[in-house]
Parts: sequence; C-alpha cells; structure tokens
Amino acid sequence: QAQLVESGGGLVQPGGSLRLSCAASGRIQSINAMGWYRQAPGKERELVAKITSLGSTDYADSVLGRFTISRDNAGNTVYLQMNSLKPEDTAVYYCNADMVTIFRGRRDYWGQGTQVTVSS
Repeated sequence: QAQLVESGGGLVQPGGSLRLSCAASGRIQSINAMGWYRQAPGKERELVAKITSLGSTDYADSVLGRFTISRDNAGNTVYLQMNSLKPEDTAVYYCNADMVTIFRGRRDYWGQGTQVTVSS
C-alpha cells in the first residue's frame, strides 16, 4: 500500500501565509497526479489545486493568484504555498494522489487532512 502524510497546517492571521507539504510513501510505481482539496464545515469538498506528472497545474478560481502548487524533483512530495490567506480559506485540507502501486494498481489515495484556520 501507500500513504500520504501532510504537514504545515495551523492558525494564521488574514493576509498571512502557510506552506502545506504532502509526502507519498510506499510501494509506488508511479504518481500520475497530486493535488489538494479542502472541506469547510457544512460544505462539499472542493479541489484547490492539482499538478500532473507532466507539471501541468490547475487551480480553483478562488485561490488563483494566491496559492501555488509545486512538487519535488522525484515527484513524491507536493507543496501548497498559500499566500494572502482569507478567513474563507479556513478548512481541512486534504492531499490527494492518483498513484499506481505495486500489486494494487492505480487508485486514489488521501491524506488524513490538516486544519488551516485563518482568523484574527
């Protein structure tokens, strides 16, 4: 199997910045794409940003220009740099990976979630 471990969440004031990290580990053959989703209380989980193995990216309109998704050279770690944070960014952020693993093949994996709270 494989797992995703997230870090970097916390409490920040409006206008501040946070950097989330997500590291994939396990018997991984390849990672097709990694991304970040978030879910606020009472709301549906939504895509924040994603990046493919070829480096193409996609962002939610609400974070475009403020958030930047990137990955390391090996492609096993994805980052989300969040700048100019707003209270409406408050949510649990989940790392997602479309991975091919040994024996189990291709499937989606999810991190445990990390809380991001933007408040004065």
